Amino acid sequence: MRVKDLAIRLDVNPDTIRFYTRKGFIKPFKNTENGYQDFSLEDEARARFILGARGLGFTVADIEEILAVSDEHHTPCPLVRDLIEQRLQETEERFNEMQRLRDRMRLAVAEWKNLPDSEPKGRSICNLIESFNHNQHGKEK
Repeated sequence: MRVKDLAIRLDVNPDTIRFYTRKGFIKPFKNTENGYQDFSLEDEARARFILGARGLGFTVADIEEILAVSDEHHTPCPLVRDLIEQRLQETEERFNEMQRLRDRMRLAVAEWKNLPDSEPKGRSICNLIESFNHNQHGKEK
C-alpha cells in the first residue's frame, strides 16, 4: 500500500507516515514496477504501535529507543516502564504549571473586569498587563 493508503488506514496525515519513514521507524520497499514506496502490513502494525506510544506521551526519541531494543529481539518492557514514569513526572510538572497559569489568568480577569482602558503613555504598552505584573511581583516579595 502507498503512503496515502496507509495514512487513511491509520487516520493520520500522509506527512505523519513520511516523518516516521524518514526517521527509519517504518521501512517501505520500493515497488520495482512503478518506483513508488509501498508499505507492508508489518509497516502498518509498526506505525500503529508508534501512534499508540505517542498517544501515551512517549517522545519520538523514546520510541526510537524502544524500537531499537525490540529490533534487537530484547524486551523493551523494563525500558517502557522507566520511560512512562519519567513522562508521567514531566506531565505532572506541566500540569501544575498550567494550574498556576490558570490561577493567574483568573486573577487577571477578575482584576481587569472593572478597570478602564487607557492609552499607552511613555514606555507603557498596556496598563492592564503592566499593572498586574507589577502588583504580582510586589506581592511575591
